[in-house]
Amino acid sequence: MSSTSSPAHADVVTERLILRSWTTSEAAAVLDDAHSTHWADDFPAEGDRVVAGLFDQHPVWLGAYGHRLIIERESGLVVGSIGLFWPPSEGVLEIGYGIVASRRGRGYAPEATRSLAEFALAVPEVHTVSANVELSNPPSVRVLEKAGFQRRAAEENEENMARFTLTRPDHSQR
Repeated sequence: MSSTSSPAHADVVTERLILRSWTTSEAAAVLDDAHSTHWADDFPAEGDRVVAGLFDQHPVWLGAYGHRLIIERESGLVVGSIGLFWPPSEGVLEIGYGIVASRRGRGYAPEATRSLAEFALAVPEVHTVSANVELSNPPSVRVLEKAGFQRRAAEENEENMARFTLTRPDHSQR
């Protein structure tokens, strides 16, 4: 993984992807159902619309440790989004992701998830990145497993959920 641009909003670059912070104009375009020539034909998905609609309430999500567009390096097209739900709570930061249907099955989601989690774990106030997944969504469970996350016991009131975490090596799990 390497980074480009300024450290404050550095892109996270993987072998096949660029994870770049959203701009306010991109969020507005998603909410207005405008389609950019820089987007895959099936972008945005419903989850992308939800996130774009929350930026006004959570402006920090537009920052370096917030939500990012997933750009396919080969085509230059936006093929999904991934996000960190900043700020962390007691050192734990939640992650969420989605790849458009036309690009699923290529390993993009695990590649992006692992890279953004590693990016987050480099921040001193973050020791764990977590994700909650519905058990009725086995592909998402597999994404987290491939990205190196470990399955943990779900909360008592979340019987249909699985909790996954990736923890910085120097931090012991309790």
